[in-house]
Amino acid sequence: MLGDHQRRGVLADLGRFLWGSLKEVSPKKNFVGLFSNWKIDIMAGITVAFIALPLALAFGVGSGLGASAGLWGAVCGGIIGSLFGGSRIGVSGPTGPKMAQLAVIMTSFTLADGSPDAVFAFTIIALSGLMLVGLSLLRVSQLIYYTPYSVIAGFMCGIGVLVMILEINPFLGVDGAGSVEAVIEGLPYTFTHINPGSVFLSLGTLLLLLAYPRITKAIPPLSKIPGTLVGLIIFTVVANLLQMDVQYIGSIPMGLPALYFPDFSKYDLGAYIGPAASLAGLAVFDSLLTCLVNDNLSGDKHSPDREVFGQGLANMAAGLVGGLTTATATMRSVALYQSGGRTPFASFVHGAVLLAIALFLGPIAALIPIPVLAGILFKVGIDILDYRVLNIVHRLPASDMIVFTTVLLVTVFHDLLVAMGIGMALACFRFVQEMANVYQQHQQISKPEPELQTDVVRFAPSGPLFFGSIRGLMEPLESLSQSQSVLIDLSNVVFIDLSGAFALDDAITKLKENGVSVSVAPGNSNVNRTLKKLDLFDSWTQTPA
Repeated sequence: MLGDHQRRGVLADLGRFLWGSLKEVSPKKNFVGLFSNWKIDIMAGITVAFIALPLALAFGVGSGLGASAGLWGAVCGGIIGSLFGGSRIGVSGPTGPKMAQLAVIMTSFTLADGSPDAVFAFTIIALSGLMLVGLSLLRVSQLIYYTPYSVIAGFMCGIGVLVMILEINPFLGVDGAGSVEAVIEGLPYTFTHINPGSVFLSLGTLLLLLAYPRITKAIPPLSKIPGTLVGLIIFTVVANLLQMDVQYIGSIPMGLPALYFPDFSKYDLGAYIGPAASLAGLAVFDSLLTCLVNDNLSGDKHSPDREVFGQGLANMAAGLVGGLTTATATMRSVALYQSGGRTPFASFVHGAVLLAIALFLGPIAALIPIPVLAGILFKVGIDILDYRVLNIVHRLPASDMIVFTTVLLVTVFHDLLVAMGIGMALACFRFVQEMANVYQQHQQISKPEPELQTDVVRFAPSGPLFFGSIRGLMEPLESLSQSQSVLIDLSNVVFIDLSGAFALDDAITKLKENGVSVSVAPGNSNVNRTLKKLDLFDSWTQTPA
């Protein structure tokens, strides 16, 4: 038993920890300079709202909860995520991975007519938000940065494949199936009941989106209009003018949404906790990876705990108003920055525009054909795939290939969080195995110092450069962006994995973009072999060993 003095000490430590957590997640920093760029932020927010609109509707339909759920999820993510999140240019709302995850979860929780149990869905969305708030206060959000790249790539490719498989039926004009297994088992039926009108709309939308970058090069003014919006308008007009016999979204209620208060009475408590934890885990993963992209764009540093806190509040609100689960969205965040958005006010405007649409334009949205949304979602699935790895997948080290393939297959055919867990376990096992040989390998390395000119800054990381150490090892490189010339000496690096190699490649690319001359001194045979397999040496300037 603890004595009074010890109890007071524990309580004091706990109080200090919680106070520090509250300071970390405080949105105060988001309001600093909130209106400093207001004119451009308003235009950027409006632009991104029209990028988000077709995606929100498509994600809502794809989840099985309806277009209005996607729209209200985008409203909650846009308004609440902007004010309480941790990235100044982050745009929150429903995402492809979150939509796919929720669609799979809901196949196990349906009503008598086979439709998803909406009350259950919005309950676990709100509960996942509460879990996210708890994770942010515990300050464990940064653990995501220790995820190996092979796990991330397998996960994202798996989600991309999952989205495309789930959209096969709507794409062909057949009633949707909720799981990968159901889609595959039903293929004989699907291919004998294809709706030609649906295929015309979905395939036309997909081809337009694939060709849109070339179209905008030929017609530059079109580059200011998102391709998804162009496709949505064109094929919605065509379908309604020709009165095509396809499925449409149908009526969307205008005005304020109905409230869904969490209800835990229908199932055992465990039935809610597992899916909610799964949604929360993916929200952390999806959001913080996007925040890293945002940091590279803007040069700012996001707050991971505040970002998770903001997502928690957004998901709690989304569950309450019948909205889809949210996360920080990469494409919309990049579009916001490229449109000139620089403060959270831009994302807030995007949410406010979507709110106006949800309140007043429901009848217009009801005219949208579901095959058009299927075409948009199919393009989303294609975009989610990690082409950086797919382009070199045949050259991956065997251990990374095993992790990548395993995570991809488990993501598609079983469960997203199980895939993450298995991938992390395999990566850790591989790391321990590699580290067992490090000491002997390290003793065999002995290379003379190269002769350097006085204006050359030498950066010499040592030890293993792997998924768990890249942040600490790469941060010093950021301070060298003003240097004239940098030599990166890998002679003391005893081991490098896919995460380390790509992080180093990103750092070198960023230095070169800042006008820094970069040279790379090779490492030991194992390090060199990995980098050559990944075809990275060809893009780096090397110095003789």
